[in-house]
Amino acid sequence: MKLKKGELTMKLKVLSLLACLIASTGSVLAADGELSIGTEGAYPPWSMSDANGNVTGFDADVGALLCAKLELKCHFVVQAFDGLIPALKAKRFDVIISGMSITADRKKEINFSVGYAELANMFVAPKGSDLAGITDVDTLLKSLAGKKVGVQAGTTHAHFLEKRAPDADLKTYDTLDQMQIDLASGRIDTAFADQSALQDFLDKPDGKNFQLVNVQIKSSSDATLGEGIGVGIAQENTELKGKIDKALCELIADGSVGKASQKWFKTDISRPCN
Repeated sequence: MKLKKGELTMKLKVLSLLACLIASTGSVLAADGELSIGTEGAYPPWSMSDANGNVTGFDADVGALLCAKLELKCHFVVQAFDGLIPALKAKRFDVIISGMSITADRKKEINFSVGYAELANMFVAPKGSDLAGITDVDTLLKSLAGKKVGVQAGTTHAHFLEKRAPDADLKTYDTLDQMQIDLASGRIDTAFADQSALQDFLDKPDGKNFQLVNVQIKSSSDATLGEGIGVGIAQENTELKGKIDKALCELIADGSVGKASQKWFKTDISRPCN
């Protein structure tokens, strides 16, 4: 059956409107009251996933607290860390909760919530090595020249060393586990990550002959290390950002985030709202 010109025009307008609505929503949140959360699942104690896809860790607890506060159902999607931002932009999930530092470069691609956590960054090295006894950051960074230094790909740790230790032989890894295997086997001289991740390595049998280098590098010491840890949100999803910011500030203020932090880090790494 042929449509009259006016009917055809109206039908095309309706189809165009539907296409725009589908493209703009993109988020499972509006559809069925579910918040889908992208996380790495391989960065203890921030987020760990088992063979069945179950996610645990500090960020899993933060996600669960957020969902309860927002009266939404949580659904975690495990994704390699350096693929989290592209996957968020492709609308595979609504938000990123994965120990992701808020940085100027990342804010060019996505939006962030208020920061909810901050932790010192450190190096781990073999006991008795020349790096192990260093106690100031400038000497440490200079001593990395020619050393094989492990970092996780796409992280603030990698960007920091590219800027501050350009003569280091940087080795990047998809996961923390891969980096720890090379560290334990002597294929790299040292590794740089947040303190909690390195402590997890030291607590394992493979870490018995290693120690933290006694130099803490705070995120505030260099712009490449970011402005704390935040929830990644699509730039266009301003309404969701507002809700998450409000919920996070309430959860930080009432001690819920601090309690989850104590559970996983044995210390309070929550970052107060300004």
